Amino acid sequence: MATKSSLATGVGRVLIAVYGILALAATGRSVVQIAEKFSFAPFAYTLSAIAAVVYIVAMIALIVPGRAWYRVACVTIVFEMTGVLVIGTLSLLDRQLFPDDTIWSYYGLGYAFAPLVLPIAGLWWLRKHHRTAGAAAGPADQSVAAAGE
Repeated sequence: MATKSSLATGVGRVLIAVYGILALAATGRSVVQIAEKFSFAPFAYTLSAIAAVVYIVAMIALIVPGRAWYRVACVTIVFEMTGVLVIGTLSLLDRQLFPDDTIWSYYGLGYAFAPLVLPIAGLWWLRKHHRTAGAAAGPADQSVAAAGE
């Protein structure tokens, strides 16, 4: 079927599953942190909530076929990688900025470094399937792409 995305096959399914697990973990963590002790570390807890949204959007973008969702996946995963690297580095350099951990603190140490490895694997998978995602775009996506070229 021409509109099916190959991103949700093979390794892509594993990536989607891991994104789903991290989405649940980050969502649960941020809800508990914000509800119970937001005033203790508002910056860290807000970052946990942002990470949850990033994981949810990345998971959906990897599932939904089409060129537009492929682009959303790319942007989201690059944002995730940037967040992991920046927050991971800041958490090492300034403990006062992070009196409590986020999912991205210490490059995802509390999650066996999955937050660090996942965007690397995600970007690799997207790069590997770049042409397939473009070919899977529907007629509307293809006409928009043709108009932009």
